[in-house]
Amino acid sequence: MRPPRPPRDAGDKPTRPKSPSATARDARRAAQHAQRSGKPQAPAAAAAAAEAKPARRGAGRMARPAVAAKPTVPVAPGEGERIAKLLARAGVASRREIERMIAERRIAIGDVPVETPATILKSLSGVTVDGQPVARPEPTRLFRFHKPTGVLTAERDPKGRPTIYDRLPRDLPRVMPVGRLDLNTEGLLLLTTDGGLKRQLELPATGVERTYRARVFGEISQAMLEDLIEGVEIDGVRYGSIDANLERRTGRNAWVEMRLREGKNREVRRVLEHLGLQVSRLIRTSYGPFKLADIPVGQIDEVLQHDLVNFRKTLK
Repeated sequence: MRPPRPPRDAGDKPTRPKSPSATARDARRAAQHAQRSGKPQAPAAAAAAAEAKPARRGAGRMARPAVAAKPTVPVAPGEGERIAKLLARAGVASRREIERMIAERRIAIGDVPVETPATILKSLSGVTVDGQPVARPEPTRLFRFHKPTGVLTAERDPKGRPTIYDRLPRDLPRVMPVGRLDLNTEGLLLLTTDGGLKRQLELPATGVERTYRARVFGEISQAMLEDLIEGVEIDGVRYGSIDANLERRTGRNAWVEMRLREGKNREVRRVLEHLGLQVSRLIRTSYGPFKLADIPVGQIDEVLQHDLVNFRKTLK
């Protein structure tokens, strides 16, 4: 039999040396405790905590070679105007269409594609669209067009339906519609060569009045129409003040005139349908000071420069 082992004193208990990771963990805990308690951390502990921080992932990897930046068109703040505004004024397209063309890299200055519609230029010298130089801006022109029913206010239609451009004269310069008339609405549609004027006329803040005549079926009274002067909310959409008047009635059919200063999608139809009326015909008779008058359906007439210049002076 083995002799019994002598009793070990508590102070003689062997201690296992701590691993480096355990030492680092203790240092981090001490640093966190000191930070929470507000006590200053010992220099040695601070150094240990700093050394204990894990190395950033990927720190030992080789740096990738720098990629040469693509040439860009310089932007000079405070000088000239935005290229989108200049191109719209030159009649290239509307600002929204120009922004899309820039995203498609179709617009360039020299050989360098324009990267942003916020590019500032003093002129369109050297600017190309689809490789073709932009012509110098000509005086703004405005036309009155009597839009028929059954044609779209669009340049093209994926379904092949006729558009207003199918009805316009071939020798007409490139024009853009001011606002829209839906497929079954007829009457005055303004067309302009100036994208800036188009935008100005469309903005509700400008406050240009539009007038419509609607033939409706159903029960209607002047009192019901007068309530629209305060505006109305339909399906979560707020429509502003509308000045509406009952012109004449024949049985349950009536003609209503409506004046408004904004052009939300199908606004007149939705408001009248909200009143329980069926709209069988809708005609826009004026836009600002410009009247449909006696222009035949499908025909176009140019606004005199004198009248256009005077009107632009009144815009906000």
